[in-house]
Amino acid sequence: MKPQSGTFCFWDKETLVLNVLGRPSDNRDAIGKAKGSQLKISVTAAPVAGRATDHMVRFLAREFGVTPKEIEVVFGRFNVNKQLRIKSPKQLPSVISKALSR
Repeated sequence: MKPQSGTFCFWDKETLVLNVLGRPSDNRDAIGKAKGSQLKISVTAAPVAGRATDHMVRFLAREFGVTPKEIEVVFGRFNVNKQLRIKSPKQLPSVISKALSR
């Protein structure tokens, strides 16, 4: 299934594809609101050598009920603009389940 215009997530079979606007060095780890075709995700880790992305993957693994190995960073490991593929998420944060139900 292809993404609809203006959406930040879509299913590719049982894999959830998520377009992310990362915000490193924030006060807390949090899934924010959609901004156009990206979902804002804040993490406490600094953007040094991909550590913020690694931290984001670990945080999102807990949020989606998967292991970090089940989250693939398609692009953006060293950039705030990222695409992630989450294999068979066990749970969906509310902002994502709302977007997918549209």
